[in-house]
Amino acid sequence: MQEINKEFRVRSSEFGDKAKFIIEGLNAWFGRNQALKNINMSVKQNEVTAIIGPSGCGKSTFVRCLNRLHEEIIGARCEGRVIFDGKDIYDPDVDPVLIRRRIGMVFQKPNPFPAMTVYENVVAGLILEGRKKKSELDEVVEKFLRLAALWDEVKDKLHQSGARLSSGQQQRLCIARTLAVEPDVILFDEPTSALDPISTAKIEELMQGLKKDYTIVIVTHNMQQAARVSGYTGFFLLGELIEFDRTNKIFTNPANRLTEEYVTGRFG
Repeated sequence: MQEINKEFRVRSSEFGDKAKFIIEGLNAWFGRNQALKNINMSVKQNEVTAIIGPSGCGKSTFVRCLNRLHEEIIGARCEGRVIFDGKDIYDPDVDPVLIRRRIGMVFQKPNPFPAMTVYENVVAGLILEGRKKKSELDEVVEKFLRLAALWDEVKDKLHQSGARLSSGQQQRLCIARTLAVEPDVILFDEPTSALDPISTAKIEELMQGLKKDYTIVIVTHNMQQAARVSGYTGFFLLGELIEFDRTNKIFTNPANRLTEEYVTGRFG
């Protein structure tokens, strides 16, 4: 399938100065097991890009390479270039901590800090940076809980444990916590797979509002979700990028037979 991927090299500069990421020749391994094979694609600024494909195809590995979380796994490594705002994040002079601050991630399972209140969860990153002025933190909490569509539900519970919220509320709390450090990009790794349909709908609606100010990449097994929320979609299979295009084309007129078979449910 390597020949399939080559046709997407021309897409690396497709978005011009609107490309938030340009990924060139990205390969990733867990020990000797190669999880990503020569990925070439771009991610458009202020857009939602969905990453779809069957389990084990490299979706989560791909997004973890976008903010250098992949290298935190023992035995994991990657090669290639991930150009973010014109700079390769894997250059030796780049601080991975700063990259992860600018490129936030929301995980599959809601993970609020259980020993912290709702309030403390939102401002945890700011306090680590030394920002402790209460009036400033109060403003941050309200601003980002509102942005995460959670303020009205928790404004009277700010000093209760974040772990006492429902799963859907916990996930939106994690989104607020991510937003509070003011990233440029938010990576979502199957953020609604553990949630009920109502909570899922709220988070999907939230993404549509957030893309005005943020670039979003979402990994999802739910093809209906990808079709609802994203402008562009990349289909991964066995560690390779099979097809990348506008979402409506991927789902209505894909260029590759494998893409068509996957999106029509013939495998996966």
